[in-house]
Amino acid sequence: MAAFDFAKVKDPTFFKENVLNAHASFRTYASREEYLARESSLALKLDGIWKFAYAKNYTSAIPGFEKTDYDCSGWDDIHVPAHIQMEGYDIPQYANVQYPWDGREEVQPGEIPQWFNPVASYVKYFELPESMQGKPVHIEFEGVESGMALWLNGSYVGYTEDSFSAHAFDLTPYLQPGVNKLAVQVFKWTSSSWCEDQDFFRFSGIFRSVWLYAIPTVHLEDISVKTLFAGDDFAHSTLEVALQVEGKGAARLTLRRSELEVFSEKIALNGGSALFSHAVETPHLWSAEDPALYELEIELLDDAGHLVEVTGQKVGFRKFELKNNRMLLNGRRIVFKGANRHEFSSITGRAVGVHTHEELLRDIITMKQNNINAIRTSHYQNQDALYDLCDEYGLYMIAENNLESHGTWDIHQAGIRGIEGVLPNDKPEWKAVLFDRMNSTCQRDKNHPAVLIWSLGNESFGGETLLQMAEMVRRFDDTRLVHYEGVVNDPRFLETTDIESHMYSTVKDIKEYLAQGDKRPYIECEYSHAMGNSNGALYKYTELADQKDCGYQGGFIWDYIDQSIWKKDRYGKWFQAYGG
Repeated sequence: MAAFDFAKVKDPTFFKENVLNAHASFRTYASREEYLARESSLALKLDGIWKFAYAKNYTSAIPGFEKTDYDCSGWDDIHVPAHIQMEGYDIPQYANVQYPWDGREEVQPGEIPQWFNPVASYVKYFELPESMQGKPVHIEFEGVESGMALWLNGSYVGYTEDSFSAHAFDLTPYLQPGVNKLAVQVFKWTSSSWCEDQDFFRFSGIFRSVWLYAIPTVHLEDISVKTLFAGDDFAHSTLEVALQVEGKGAARLTLRRSELEVFSEKIALNGGSALFSHAVETPHLWSAEDPALYELEIELLDDAGHLVEVTGQKVGFRKFELKNNRMLLNGRRIVFKGANRHEFSSITGRAVGVHTHEELLRDIITMKQNNINAIRTSHYQNQDALYDLCDEYGLYMIAENNLESHGTWDIHQAGIRGIEGVLPNDKPEWKAVLFDRMNSTCQRDKNHPAVLIWSLGNESFGGETLLQMAEMVRRFDDTRLVHYEGVVNDPRFLETTDIESHMYSTVKDIKEYLAQGDKRPYIECEYSHAMGNSNGALYKYTELADQKDCGYQGGFIWDYIDQSIWKKDRYGKWFQAYGG
């Protein structure tokens, strides 16, 4: 039987084990009635109270807690999803450029702290409902910071890192009738934490939802949707749908717009991939000003013609392109009047919307009310629901990959450490983990019309690895552009980015760049630092961007919501503990 080896956690080449392939975000249902009600008998949500034990490092963690005969009834209770630091364990720590272990331990790039590196041990007991019994079962963790090992009924299932991507595992070989014991061990810092040096509070734990999924005999593993246009002809489009299916049977694809059926077609499924396309005449085009959405319903039938699975996908017909050095949406120059958005709540940290969906919705509505038309998901994948709301309400997105290594090259530029300490740079041992992160980002969010641009990450210097990531993204998706600002600090591979992107430039700086010739489009991916008494002279930027055919196409204010946490002072009075 395979076993978990903690020694590998400090190895950059070890970042996942037995993780299922990344795929688009969707939920499946056993019938059309379930689909319309959005209540699935094929899914079980494991959110709620789990048993919990805290340790300051791996050596202090309880050994063998995952075994079926280990009694954890005396452990503490903890909420899932939640950061352990918001539940009374460890403390929230805010850091910008510095790594959170600086000053506590001397840690070389790629290694991990040993003396203080909190370990969170979780246990959840569950029974499968009758509707899920007798079928293969997968488990999906939507967000765990930053590394986790998983066991079921004492057997090691797998391991994964990357705090903000969803990760799924196959539980089928380890399931037993009746009660099952799920055990998870979460490590605050892993080797991949060197890639997560964002300007934010440092948390850990299972902070997004956990789901069990039953897999029917014919199952949709992945779906990719594209809306294609020929040139500037926006009166005619082709909807292209790629399905990845397990099992044989048939699929019925039905496209609707406001309950009006556009088409309904049936195709054969022989397992593996299936490609479907259909012409759509005079499509209602999607934009931030008019976020028109269609709904693609997919019904899977087995060989006997019985309906076994239903899912759906929102579709926005739009064309985003780079033409004559300008970014165009549906043939018209686009201007981003955007904001960077950390996913943050003063009550629950990055577990936004845990108690109520209204918290997340309020962010979107407030943006629309203030004429913000775009979000940069700084600097990681946000939760699925945000992308759905951007599709629905009309907000353009730069979907950013979970990568920032600011602290490694900042000290290099300051002359404290040589170039050899900069990550990822050209180091081959970091290539696989970064490709995996970028792939997870693109796979999960590829079907959202709101996503116009893929961003490789933030403030991670430059190098050949980032260039190769950009080339991978372009091969994967030719309907969007690639963004990366960091080449300004390492200009060896300027072709890494399709967009000239800068931070905190003055309007004078931007005009000087534009005066050098009509090059690729220019944006400020961060500008007008918005904490405290700030945002002065913002009109100068908007006036420049609004000039006809200007190469400057807007920017993203830093940032949308200040990161602060409700705390009590020594007198018992509540206050906002300010991070950044």
